[in-house]
Amino acid sequence: MEKNEFVFEAGAAREDITPEVGTLLYGYTPDTVSESVHDPLSATAAAFRQGGETAVLLTVTLGDFGTALCTEIRERIARAMDLPVGRVIVSATHTHSAPNVSGMEGWGDVDRPYAEGILFPAMERASRRAVEGLAPAEIGVGCAASQVGINRRQQNRDGSVDLGQNPWGCYDPTMTCVSIRNAQTKRGILNLIHYGCHGTAAGRNHEITRDWSGIMTDRLEAETGVLTAYWNGAQGDVGPRLTNGRTVGDIRHVEELGGVAASDALRAYRAVGPFVPGNLTVYEGEVRIPRKPLPPREEAEAKLASYADPGALINIQRLEYAHYRAVMDEYEAGCPAWSDFSYPQTAVSLGDVLFVPFPFEIFAETSLRLRAYAPFRYVLCLSNTNGYEAYLPTEDQIVRGGYEVGCFLYNGAHPLVNRADQVVIDENLRIIGA
Repeated sequence: MEKNEFVFEAGAAREDITPEVGTLLYGYTPDTVSESVHDPLSATAAAFRQGGETAVLLTVTLGDFGTALCTEIRERIARAMDLPVGRVIVSATHTHSAPNVSGMEGWGDVDRPYAEGILFPAMERASRRAVEGLAPAEIGVGCAASQVGINRRQQNRDGSVDLGQNPWGCYDPTMTCVSIRNAQTKRGILNLIHYGCHGTAAGRNHEITRDWSGIMTDRLEAETGVLTAYWNGAQGDVGPRLTNGRTVGDIRHVEELGGVAASDALRAYRAVGPFVPGNLTVYEGEVRIPRKPLPPREEAEAKLASYADPGALINIQRLEYAHYRAVMDEYEAGCPAWSDFSYPQTAVSLGDVLFVPFPFEIFAETSLRLRAYAPFRYVLCLSNTNGYEAYLPTEDQIVRGGYEVGCFLYNGAHPLVNRADQVVIDENLRIIGA
């Protein structure tokens, strides 16, 4: 029987990407060594096809992908699937208990042996199996209010901001389940869970783990018998709501919060409305964000002179040092002209559901605003997707400072303008024609 190309089709597949014990874990300091596996890591691919268009959305239970490395694997999968690279969208769940494929300054080097030996082949296999399994499909969507996350920019008495819990801060309380099933047999293909929250419940642990979202997806999969995977939303300023009042804990907090998340995911699944045929639309364009000019040379010289031992710096201190070093390199090169920051964008809609990738850790308010402005019932922003360019705070939070703002302000010689959150909203609305 000949296939009707206008019929919406979907397929999904998962592959194991768990590293060997002894692998360095990414997220805190570059020397955290894994000692056991609490739960396996995975790469899940969801493939969609209709009207001659095909899109593959992958979610990988890792911290975040360095942009160059992510482009490399997207190109590899695109070649294997005979697709344009823009049709391959790669998200990281942002667990802090997985190998380093970020390579961000101050957080250690990319684990290339892991990427080449385990990660890339598994992602390619999952993508191929998802495409090979394409079948006529329909989708239903359900939502539930969830307090798994809480704003993590803790406000101190002196006005400073630490990583903790901020009961007055913004977060997105909506957990969404996109349930996809075979239109003919009514058997499930994929439960796609979307929610925005850091994967830091385990803290600086030594277990390999997907963090709280792994407990959640395993429980929903066990209850429904359907392949289940998690796509992280706007988590830049959202941490796990842990009972210790902090944004990091230990493996017991993973299991504790994971149980709460599982309950919320089950409620979202049970709220799934009528299943309807999907309608695949791909929106493509380029997002452009202006950069700031260089700070004064005297400021950069003074900052560099203040570091006693630059080689010993890690994390945000190393990033700050690298920023001022890059500023001085620009001055020494004669201050060449700089261009706007830009990245190719591919947003995908399945009828009422719109997926919007961001190569940043965006703040929750950005997602909520875009959801309010975009002409879709469900707007699901995907952080840490198609690369990683650090944090993208909302402009009102920059004056408060804090860790996320520091990462934003010290990202390269020419960081993005403070109003980058509004620019990125405007650019994405333009691309989808809104």
